[in-house]
Amino acid sequence: MPTATSNIAASNRVHAILVVRPDGRTPAAFHLKRTLAALAEQTRPVDVLTIVVCGGDDHLFDIADAAAAASVVRAPSSTGFAAATALVSPRLDGDAVWLLAQDTAPEPDALARLAGALELSPSVAFVAPKLVRWDDRTEIVSLGVGMTRFGRTVGLADEELDQGQHDAREDVLGTDVRGILVRADAWSRLGGLDRGLSGADEGLDLGVRARLAGGRVSLVPSALVATAGDGVAGLPAPITPQRQRRAVYAERVAQLHRRLVYAPAVAAPLHWLTILPLALWRTIVDLARKQPGRIAAEWGAAAVAVVRLVPVWRARRRLARARTGSWAQVAPLRTSRSELRERLDDDAEVAIGGHRRTDLRFFTGGGAWLVLAALVVSIAAFPALLAWPVLGGGALQPLATTVGQLWDDAMYGQRALGLDTIGPADPFAAVVAVLGSLWPWAPSRALVLLWMLALPLAALGGWFAATRVTERASLRLLGGAVWALSPTLLAALTQGRPTGVILHLLLPWLFYAGAVAHRSWAGAGAASIMLAAVLATAPSLAPAMIVVWAVAVLLAVVVRAGRGLARLIWTLVPSVALALPLVWNALATGQAWGLAADPGVTWAGPQVAADAAGRALLAAGIPTPDLLGWATLLPDGPTWWVPLLSVPLALLALAAPLTQRWAAGIVLLVVTALGLGTAFAAVGISVAFAQSSTVALWPGTGLSLAWLGGLGGALVALDAGLAPRVALVRTVAATLVFAAAVLLAVPSLTAFTRGTATIANGPASTLPAFVAAEGRENPDAGTIVLTPQADAGVAAQVVWGASETIGGQTTLLSTRTEATAQDDELAELAADLVTPSSEDVVAQLAGLGVGFILLAPSSEPETDAARTTRLSAMTALGQRDSLVVVGDTAKGELWRVVDEIAPRPRETASVSSLGRWIGFGQLAVFGIALLLAVPTAASIREARRTPRVVGPHWQEGR
Repeated sequence: MPTATSNIAASNRVHAILVVRPDGRTPAAFHLKRTLAALAEQTRPVDVLTIVVCGGDDHLFDIADAAAAASVVRAPSSTGFAAATALVSPRLDGDAVWLLAQDTAPEPDALARLAGALELSPSVAFVAPKLVRWDDRTEIVSLGVGMTRFGRTVGLADEELDQGQHDAREDVLGTDVRGILVRADAWSRLGGLDRGLSGADEGLDLGVRARLAGGRVSLVPSALVATAGDGVAGLPAPITPQRQRRAVYAERVAQLHRRLVYAPAVAAPLHWLTILPLALWRTIVDLARKQPGRIAAEWGAAAVAVVRLVPVWRARRRLARARTGSWAQVAPLRTSRSELRERLDDDAEVAIGGHRRTDLRFFTGGGAWLVLAALVVSIAAFPALLAWPVLGGGALQPLATTVGQLWDDAMYGQRALGLDTIGPADPFAAVVAVLGSLWPWAPSRALVLLWMLALPLAALGGWFAATRVTERASLRLLGGAVWALSPTLLAALTQGRPTGVILHLLLPWLFYAGAVAHRSWAGAGAASIMLAAVLATAPSLAPAMIVVWAVAVLLAVVVRAGRGLARLIWTLVPSVALALPLVWNALATGQAWGLAADPGVTWAGPQVAADAAGRALLAAGIPTPDLLGWATLLPDGPTWWVPLLSVPLALLALAAPLTQRWAAGIVLLVVTALGLGTAFAAVGISVAFAQSSTVALWPGTGLSLAWLGGLGGALVALDAGLAPRVALVRTVAATLVFAAAVLLAVPSLTAFTRGTATIANGPASTLPAFVAAEGRENPDAGTIVLTPQADAGVAAQVVWGASETIGGQTTLLSTRTEATAQDDELAELAADLVTPSSEDVVAQLAGLGVGFILLAPSSEPETDAARTTRLSAMTALGQRDSLVVVGDTAKGELWRVVDEIAPRPRETASVSSLGRWIGFGQLAVFGIALLLAVPTAASIREARRTPRVVGPHWQEGR
């Protein structure tokens, strides 16, 4: 570009172009009046003023007509800033062009300083002022714009306090387009602004083209222009979600457009071909960055860039005509990676006075010591677990022997139980698969380790959950300790209830993540995974969780004006994706009540009855009729006082709504009520069957939720309910709660040593060793298990593979209330096997792929009817020539079919295809959730700006 020689001060001709478009949040007339007044007050007056009104009403036109403008141009409302300035370009009257919008109000000396700077530097193509906030000139909106090697736009001083720290900077690559003063010959040479940028990066693009044309871009920090961010020129201020999406879309369109324009002719088609693959990659990156709101704008911008090639061609021609230099002239002004990192690491909000989160203090606050102490207690309570390879007893069974089988059990398709059961897996099977995958060479060992680490993991989760309630180290320790000593956890550990243990370990992390799900995508992502795991482990908690979720959504709408609503909605998506196949199947088959069944092994273990006494124990947090072991520890002593040990915790929880943090106290009290309501209802509902017996729901799941709410409420009361001068009372109350929890836990912690615990060193298989060996070699080896019942009946079950497993259990069978054709067929086979009949029944078994018959012992104590049935069945089976007696095993009498065994019937292609699609869909949803949950540097910086404790007025009681 030829060096400009015009002397602006001498020629005294500045043509200002003022663009007005009434699409801002604030009426355009208000901003336009202030801008016109600011122009009238300039110490160096504008020589020519042209106002371009894009759309608008009569009132706006009256204001424009009344201004001292040489002309007023009317344009359609869809006209952008670049197109509006292009309307005036053929009629420019002056040696410099000043680009303004309705919301750019310059200080009185702004034009004089800009014109002076342009006069002193003949090589400068245009100069830019310092943009400051409309209502606060101490905050910088923009002062120079940079660009990375890959075309990313970087504001050099955006949103910083103006302390003069950038006033020495002059040469930049580009600037914001608002308020720039451009030489008229440079404007004509460069062809004005590029309309293909969609309103973003217009000043940056003009600066790049000016550099390539031999000119410079200079800053004039002493010239101030206030801007409101209406979005007429430049990007709108991101004060609403709509504006944020608009800005993201415009930025990406501009970046893709510039990439196609700046690329060499040979590389431009390659860049065009990578637009859609890059959109997919950036979608993953946006999820990892916790910015899912940018995905729609990303794909929209990619679609526009793919089809809008004419503007790219025009821009490339314009660039080629004006270019006189090489890209080497631009390289020194690009933003380097170190500069970008420094810019991103700036904690601007904290500098302005925002909140900075305190340190976690896990080690200095005693959290690590709490976990270590819980580990010591766990080893002392369950010492033999260190040598056990498999857990047994209660509702425990082995896990599948390989990781592949674990995940097969979690997929839609053929189930591991039943004659030929096809359908969705229980969501709990996915939880079991994740657990077993943590110890892939011996998955059952993972459950043993979980039992051994349950107490320290519970203490860890309780401590972190307490950080959402209090900053006091002592109260966090109390929360972790009392949660680890919860009656429901200890009962589940001693009785062998894996769902109860896993749920208790998950709930505090759901609370920890869910408490901040409304304000953080990382929290929403983690909460969505935890919620899916919680509902998979304890489906009976679904109504309570839905109520909590609905209340959170309502609060987000009413209190936060909808902010965070999308995050809260997402928290439910993985749960729906995981449970939808089973829900659909249950509704289609009329088995909706079966959705509430406890997953895993159906076991009629000891629990309180559905009467007044039982529900009174539930209100005290005790799920077992033996008072959590005190009835056996003191068989002849008084035990009436045991339920009263929960009174201190309950009184503190009830007092939480009366403290300064009443809102948090009320929410936690509602959670407690929902948990107790779930427990009261569960103990009286039976939807599953263990052979011929009905099994009530385990009330401990509801009690765990109630214990979470009650403990949280107690911590709120202790944290905010007492004035600092009565700290001794807080110490006494906390000590009383802890002592009561320890005393309540004594029988459970000593149950294993005293020999009253249900858990035992479990077998590697629920089937005889001969069958287990065959099943490990052939997972499709079938065994029919016949169990005599107390009423002279026989329960029949078909097991495929080496063993029944926890992950292989299915509520499709355990909750079925109406017999299917397969059930009738299995019943006929069982009846024919245990009574003298033709040999065809064994041939039928062989044709179905069943090669073994196991006559299992009946439950103790064996009734006369059950013994008679067992002996009769042994006689009938022993008389069949097509069966060979393997022998009497610890699992019962075993026979092997000598006929040729047909392969197990394969699932159809449609079932396999449906299973794959369901698996891919669930994997995609959980992949998104995982990307959202994994912390990044940006999410950690954002988290530091918000308090760790959740709930209003949390500092008032300090």
